[in-house]
Amino acid sequence: MENAMDALHDSGVQIVQYLQMNYKSSQDWFMFISFAADLRNTFYIFFPIWFHLCESVGIKLIWVAVIGDWLNLVFKWILFGQRPYWWVHDTDYYSNMSAPIIQQFPVTCETGPGSPSGHAMGSAGVYYVMVSSLLTILLSKKSPLTFKNRCLQTFLWTGFWLVQVCVCLSRVFLAAHFPHQVVCGVISGMVVAECFGKVQTIYKVSLKRYVYTTLFLFSFALGFYLILKTVGVDLLWTLEKAKKWCAQPEWIHIDTSPFAGLIRNLGIFFGLGLALNCQMYKESCQTKFSNQFTFRICCIATSLFVLHVFDSFKPPAKVEMVFYVLSFCKSAAVPLACVGIVPYCVSHITNKKEKIL
Repeated sequence: MENAMDALHDSGVQIVQYLQMNYKSSQDWFMFISFAADLRNTFYIFFPIWFHLCESVGIKLIWVAVIGDWLNLVFKWILFGQRPYWWVHDTDYYSNMSAPIIQQFPVTCETGPGSPSGHAMGSAGVYYVMVSSLLTILLSKKSPLTFKNRCLQTFLWTGFWLVQVCVCLSRVFLAAHFPHQVVCGVISGMVVAECFGKVQTIYKVSLKRYVYTTLFLFSFALGFYLILKTVGVDLLWTLEKAKKWCAQPEWIHIDTSPFAGLIRNLGIFFGLGLALNCQMYKESCQTKFSNQFTFRICCIATSLFVLHVFDSFKPPAKVEMVFYVLSFCKSAAVPLACVGIVPYCVSHITNKKEKIL
């Protein structure tokens, strides 16, 4: 089994080398794709847009992104996946020959296990939700599947697969993942998105249920980590490998660690529950402007601007506990601002303008 995995990893390293040698001019493009596929963009860009255009899609995006990334963390801890940038140096597979030389980049040195790819899984889940939701909105189930409708389906799903291919190639090119890890990520992300496409209860969840779910997700992950640590299995074994084999120490960031991602996502999830059940959201929904297209566009533009400014704040990383607490609070404020504060303020400003006129 170990020999088979070494052979699989070796073939993956060869693919990494091939991409880096033959597509070196595309380095900036691959780095941009990796940045764009980060779940952070789902929370700061896709969610505000979709929530104000179609509330149910926005809510589904958060559930798929958060639960999918939580499952990704659990899978990574179970599968103990290697990453190319450290495996080539750490393995005995090349003991009788020189190890392949692969290039590293500022976004290469992620500190968690490699399988399945979080970027690929998150991207597949999020884009699957957006494409399937867009088709549901544009195409009525009762209407016949005309040539025009077939072309629309083909266009959107082709775009979906092009995005996934670009994300997969990007993660492999950057030596952050092996090919089999990105493929597993795409499949896993689509499965999560498809499952949530059939769950209707997520749209009417109480704040208490959001709190309980947040506590369960955190407790399960922490308990899983502590139980295995007591029997001698350190699930943070990848941190030392990342520090040892990363080409530049400054490329290692605490926000790529497993618990940092968990805390960030749970903050978003808790914030969504708080926002959907707050008085500001309820009042803004009851205004006569809430269904107007111009009101929604104003909310989108304002939300994107506020979240862009808000994202510029980076929690200090010197003390881990302080970083985690501030990261959770910052994440919780994202949906609270987008769902509650911004629509409430926009509706009040609109009301005042109407009274003046």
